[in-house]
Amino acid sequence: MEFRRLIAVAAALAAAFVPSVALAVPPTGQPAPAFSVPTPSGKPLSLAALRGKPVYVNFFASWCGPCNEEAPSIGALRAKYAKSGLQVVGIDELDGDGQAAAFEKKYHDPYGLVGIDDSGSVGHAYGAIAMPVHIFIDRRGVVTYARMGEMSPAEIEAAIKDALK
Repeated sequence: MEFRRLIAVAAALAAAFVPSVALAVPPTGQPAPAFSVPTPSGKPLSLAALRGKPVYVNFFASWCGPCNEEAPSIGALRAKYAKSGLQVVGIDELDGDGQAAAFEKKYHDPYGLVGIDDSGSVGHAYGAIAMPVHIFIDRRGVVTYARMGEMSPAEIEAAIKDALK
């Protein structure tokens, strides 16, 4: 696990030398970048399979303090908006084997859907150079809000409501 943390730190340092446009979170009003990642059980999880539903994608890592702080609120909001069709996807970024499943268990399944981004390629496409990253996508597959960094439960809920419109 320490090796993966070292890689994540090295990636963040390297990002300092990459033009910021290349690492920006997706702009609002634009289609969300497509992705397909394995789940902890090895099944595929793709954004295309969720088309027609509002989606909240949260990039996280088990070692990320803010990710751990947000997880209970994300789970509560997922339950609150499930009847509205909201799909919550957690993308585990560059974490150790089994960490996504342990995180899900620890926080009583806050995401509902979890994908593993071992290579960091999906995170790169979404500008995830630090955790957490929050992406809210409407039913048409368009980004309604994107933000890097911790969000309060009220901020997350407001962004969910915008994606549900």
